[in-house]
Amino acid sequence: MSESESKPSRAFLPYPVSTLSPPIIPNDLTSFKSRGISQVERELQQKLMEIREIYLQTIDHFNWNKLVYEADIQFEPIIGETYHLYEMRGRRQLSMVAPDQWAQKHLASVRLNADRQWKVVSTGSGVDTRELFGTVEL
Repeated sequence: MSESESKPSRAFLPYPVSTLSPPIIPNDLTSFKSRGISQVERELQQKLMEIREIYLQTIDHFNWNKLVYEADIQFEPIIGETYHLYEMRGRRQLSMVAPDQWAQKHLASVRLNADRQWKVVSTGSGVDTRELFGTVEL
């Protein structure tokens, strides 16, 4: 086999091999890049906002559970039932008595779920969770 038969013809190469070949002009990708960047930034910004919202909800859920479990409880709560958290004389107490039946400072009404986590059904009027938990909004 001769040397010319082993090498492919220069006419079939994917790039120019002569100075007489047409010039290679790169495509202008500015608009492609700017569209891509703005779309990716919007999507990631939205995702970060969703993650932040989930994070804040989780922190809030944790704080309420901690508050209820640290309160004085004089009975064993039943799963699925709603109870009421009060603040009296500087202490917190979980009670079966509804807020309209008792003139104590009502913090929240909570329900015990099957996973032993407390879900806030409603908060008392004038209750500021930032003040209650000592948190600062991010």
